[in-house]
Formats: sequence, C-alpha cells, structure tokens
Amino acid sequence: MSLNQTPSGDRVHIGFFGRRNAGKSSVVNAVTGQALSVVSDVKGTTTDPVRKAMELLPLGPVLIIDTPGFDDEGTLGALRIQKTRQILDETDAAVLVAEAPAGLTSADRELLSLLQERGTPTIVAYNKADLLPGASVPPDHGLLVSALTGEGVVQLKERIAALLPDGLSARRLTEDLVGPGDVAVLVTPIDSAAPKGRMILPQQQVIRDVLDAGGINVVTKETELQQSLGTLRGTPAVVITDSQAFAYVSSVVPAAVPLTSFSILFARHHGLLAEALRSAQALDSLPAGAAILIAEGCTHHRQCDDIGTVKLPRWIRQHTGRDFAFHFTSGREFPEDLSRFALVVHCGGCMLNPRAMLARQRQAQAQGIPITNYGVLIAHLQGILSRCVTMFPELSPKEA
Repeated sequence: MSLNQTPSGDRVHIGFFGRRNAGKSSVVNAVTGQALSVVSDVKGTTTDPVRKAMELLPLGPVLIIDTPGFDDEGTLGALRIQKTRQILDETDAAVLVAEAPAGLTSADRELLSLLQERGTPTIVAYNKADLLPGASVPPDHGLLVSALTGEGVVQLKERIAALLPDGLSARRLTEDLVGPGDVAVLVTPIDSAAPKGRMILPQQQVIRDVLDAGGINVVTKETELQQSLGTLRGTPAVVITDSQAFAYVSSVVPAAVPLTSFSILFARHHGLLAEALRSAQALDSLPAGAAILIAEGCTHHRQCDDIGTVKLPRWIRQHTGRDFAFHFTSGREFPEDLSRFALVVHCGGCMLNPRAMLARQRQAQAQGIPITNYGVLIAHLQGILSRCVTMFPELSPKEA
C-alpha cells in the first residue's frame, strides 16, 4: 500500500489547536504547503475541523487537523469547542498555536492541561514572530514561527516529526499469525450490504498485511469455503472471516485450524481485545428493556440487512430471549455521557485511529459501562468466542 493510499486510521493524527485569530489555519497552510484552511482577520473563520492527509517525513503518512478556536463564544461557539475536545481524543501529536506578542493565555493553558491529561506529545508554536524584536527568545521551550514570512516553519515540521520518532505502532494485524509461505484463508461474504465492486477496508488491510508478511492469501466467499479448503495441499495458518459468517464458517473449518474475524483482529490491533472479551459476557445478565448502544466508526449507507442496525439486534434478541432498547451512532459522533446505556457494542473501528478507539473505551470504563466489539460479541453469541481468540499469546488462559 503506497503512502498516499494509507487509510486515515493508520495515519499519525496531528492536531493544531489554539485561540481564535492566533493564526492556526495560517500555520497549518504553511506546514502543509497548501491553502488547506480559509484564513482571514475575522475571529472564528474555522468553524469545523478541517482534515488533510499528507506525508510528513520522516514520520510518514499523517492526518493534519485544523480545529476551531478554543475560546469561541455563544451557543455555536460551545458546539465548536465540543468538537475540538473530541479531536483531542484522537490526536497523536499536537501543535498549540499561540500569539507570540501575547504569549500564553488562560485558554492556551487550559488546552495544554487537557493535552497533558491525555499524554499527548505537544509543541507550542508562537506564531506572528515577525511582530517581535529580532532578539526575542521562545518561552517555555516553544518555537517562534511566522506563517507570514515562513520563519520557523521548517523547524516546526522537524519538531513535529521528532515528537513521534517511530510513527504509529509497527505492529501488524496478523503479525504473529502468518509468516513467509503461510496460507491465510479470508472469508468475505458478498451480500446485499457489501459495497458494489470492491472489498471493505478491513478486508483490504488484512490482505495487504498478509502479503507484507510473505504469506499467501486465499480469498473466498463462505459458499465456496469448503471447496477452497479442499484445494489446499496443507493446513492454513489461519482462517479469518467476516464476523457475520461465524456460524457457518466455524462449522466448516476444522477445530485444529486457528479461526478469528477481521473485527477481532482490529480490536486486538487497537489494544481493546481484553476489555471486549470481558464486556461481551455482560450481555447475558442484562434485564429486558436495558439500553444498548451500537456504535460504528464510519458513516456508510445502511442496507436493508445492515449488520449494526438490523442483524446485531436480531441476534442479540435470539440469544437472550429478551428485547432491549437499541440506540445507534456512527462516524465521529459518540456520546460523552454513556450512563444511560447498559452495554456499548462497537465496530472494529478501521476508520478510527488507535488513540480514538482507546479514548472511547476509557470513556466507557470511567463511567462503569462495559464496551465490546462486533466480532467479539458475535463469536460469543455463536458460542465460539474462546476458539476465536486462543491463538493470541498476549491473552491469559482465563481471558481466552
């Protein structure tokens, strides 16, 4: 996969924060070398987060995020500040843009505090350095820059790259499952909910990951799975299926062959697997009528038999014999207050970066709400959860 094709979830997310009129958008434009954001002398020109995928060497593929001013006012201003807080949760590295002549304000210090709470590596860029005397020294180990003259912009890019010298985690999705020459059988149902003429992103990413390992992909629909297994000379290293096909696939794949799903691989990749396993068990003890939130990280067009809004609720009712109050969110919308829910079921999160997924899990944990994953819950509903995670060495025997 080329750098330009890297999914947003696998890019380092770099957020630019600050007060209105501090010149955030001008600094973003200077760093990206493009007119990414509209700029003017009017406060609050940036009203919604603006995102740009690019390459920032030596970091590699990144996602630049320009945010609204953190000192915005009024009802709309409060909503913009809320959006900015949401961006904080997905930011891998941050640039706080302050005005060099004014220095840090109370709003800037509040932002710094929020970033420090999240452990986010941060640079303070003092913009409008062209308005300062030439002998000025950057305070607080910050960096003097001028989006107008270009002063300090190259150094700022170098400092950003140095914040995360290793970029994103180098851990692959199938890191310890597939090696050179190993065969991975990928089961990809093509039903009414499948996108026309292409594979969904998790399938694409796993196919590429197996190739990077020197492995061999055998990609099949569930209807041809038995035939595909019969054509192999040996035993596959792993079978990875769309979670929706777990029931049939588990009945066809021999018990000795490791079996898991794309969704479970992403839960593991994001560091959420152990909590997802614990939380899946919570479903069985929920009383009828309890509220369940089903959350998706993307905003795809829902089909008549959509997994999140149709299939999962149906399977949950069948498994428990009880009905529940189901609620649904998609994309970057995720409730801050989860107290009314008895359980959160999240998709694999292929469109979200690990920090954003981890923030959602921590948010649920802080409020005492169990949070699990599509693939983990479906495996639990089918009675095959233990089989689908036993191949992961980081799980204790009790967790698996």
